[in-house]
Amino acid sequence: MSVRTIKRCDVFCTVIDNFGDIGICWRLSRQMAAEHNIAVTLWVDDLQSFQRICPEINPQSAQQQQFGVLIRLWQAEFPALTADEFPDLLIEALACSVPTSYLSQFSALRPDAIWLNLEYLSAEDWVHGCHSLASPQAGLNLAKYFFFPGFTTQTGGLLREKGLVENLQTFSQDVPAQQQFWAQAGVVDAMQYQLKISLFCYQQQAIADFVGQLQQLPQSVLLLVPEGVVAQQLRQIWPELATQTSITINRLRLELLPFMPQPHYDYLLAACDLNFVRGEDSVIRAHWAGKPMIWQIYRQQEQAHQVKLQAFLDKYLQAAPAAISELIRQLHIRWDLEQSLAELMPLLIENMKEITEHQRQWQQFLLLQQDLVTNLVRFAENKFIMPRNFS
Repeated sequence: MSVRTIKRCDVFCTVIDNFGDIGICWRLSRQMAAEHNIAVTLWVDDLQSFQRICPEINPQSAQQQQFGVLIRLWQAEFPALTADEFPDLLIEALACSVPTSYLSQFSALRPDAIWLNLEYLSAEDWVHGCHSLASPQAGLNLAKYFFFPGFTTQTGGLLREKGLVENLQTFSQDVPAQQQFWAQAGVVDAMQYQLKISLFCYQQQAIADFVGQLQQLPQSVLLLVPEGVVAQQLRQIWPELATQTSITINRLRLELLPFMPQPHYDYLLAACDLNFVRGEDSVIRAHWAGKPMIWQIYRQQEQAHQVKLQAFLDKYLQAAPAAISELIRQLHIRWDLEQSLAELMPLLIENMKEITEHQRQWQQFLLLQQDLVTNLVRFAENKFIMPRNFS
């Protein structure tokens, strides 16, 4: 029996407070269209926020085509769709809820279609038992399958476009290309600094202390802070940043950056020596940049996220030398708890070579696995020929 191919896909996304949800859905949609020749419709409820990471978006247009993807505004009053507008594959992304009117029509017209619930990234072992399980839905002719991104072959893998890692590695060794990148970013003297650090994080109580620690390092430091809550914190500490994008304090230069299109952010990570990242989208990109990183996981009530962070660190550090493992773990824990990194930052800089080598080996382990989009498409296409038994 031949496998039926996915020709059309609808992705539903709600924009939460930190752009990560739309960031992931936008990458996924572009890759499905570009690499798998799928006609993708991305339904999104906030075009203004979407425009921050994709400047080509017109927030006033409820329907537009960008980078091979049809983008439609998801409004409270959902439009009626014709039969040929419903897809072979429905992706309900990152805990959003597809409109009931859509599901009723979809179930009636396309009972052969596949419905995936794309979950949040997790390194916890329980994910292995839940990945790809079906969830029958009362009153519908469809089952919803759970699809978990992750760091092992028992999960759906990570978002990774073809050629991405190779391009970033080439860029990291190409001085003229990096100079051109920094010039386009408006930081023309970036290559003069001994240490370049990108800082993308949630609000940090100890941010002034952290900047002070960087001032004490013997190296000249360029600290690059993309627009967001921490940039606002820094403006409150140094009011001159309200009217200018950078300040210099001793051997430290603090540079605020505007929102970047996603591919530019990828190159920023590859151009820096150390990357502080947050949430889901930027940590995946930090993996592919191959530079030392510190991840600030999305905060949850009652510190529930710390279990998820420890699960990631257990996998990430499994093959690391003991001293390096403990240093990286403490850096993550303290950063998550908004505590001082005072005595750890000099150790981090001192061990950059070893930490970079560990990051490279971890990256190679991940590259042995298939990417998320390819896994997702293969899973959906295989379901077309498998018995639809949800018991």
